[in-house]
Amino acid sequence: MKDIKLHHVDGSESDCRIFAIGDIHGCYDKLRQLISQLPYRPGRDTLIFMGDYINRGTQSNLVIELIIRLQAEGKVYTILGNHEQLLLEYHRRGDASLLPYLRQMGIENTLESYGASDLRNLRQLTFMPESHRAFFHNLVPYHETKEYIFVHAGLVNNLSLSEHTHTQFCEGRDFNLFDNNSREKTIIFGHTPFTTPLVTPYIIGIDTGAAYGNLLTAVELPARRFYHA
Repeated sequence: MKDIKLHHVDGSESDCRIFAIGDIHGCYDKLRQLISQLPYRPGRDTLIFMGDYINRGTQSNLVIELIIRLQAEGKVYTILGNHEQLLLEYHRRGDASLLPYLRQMGIENTLESYGASDLRNLRQLTFMPESHRAFFHNLVPYHETKEYIFVHAGLVNNLSLSEHTHTQFCEGRDFNLFDNNSREKTIIFGHTPFTTPLVTPYIIGIDTGAAYGNLLTAVELPARRFYHA
């Protein structure tokens, strides 16, 4: 990848790793620095982005462009965050009552990163190139492996994955999970910012408030090794 140095490390298929990256919120410089630190091997390891790529920070366009480039070179999963969910909801419904919430979330910073300022560009997503619109439409509510469930905000303990709504995936905060996760899989999530990663036997929270001047965090699995920028 141009202008980002990746660590290419030899190894067997049995040592494939997952790197999950927390909420970015337009903090491109932090994302670029973090990616360059990861011992990530495109084509062998997996990258999972936990959602909330846009708003608050000033370089949402570059964040999405970088992730699209990473998708072209390796196995990359992109989770739907509540910031993307609300923008897509406005795109689908055109409900003007959603605009104050989008503005509170910092949507104008996202528009400005694309060189736009008119909120009338928001409904049809015409302020961004087609490849970025496709990126938004291809976001998934969660990703599941044999050992982990990756989701933006969290899960409701007594619901199966198929019973969850997008709102629950993107906005829910069932803190009972901190003490009792009955799914027999570790849940990796973002959305709720912590000063340092939250780690319990059942869950790992990796939103460490990059948009508020704190760190952007990645976790390497299964080692549970953390990286920060």
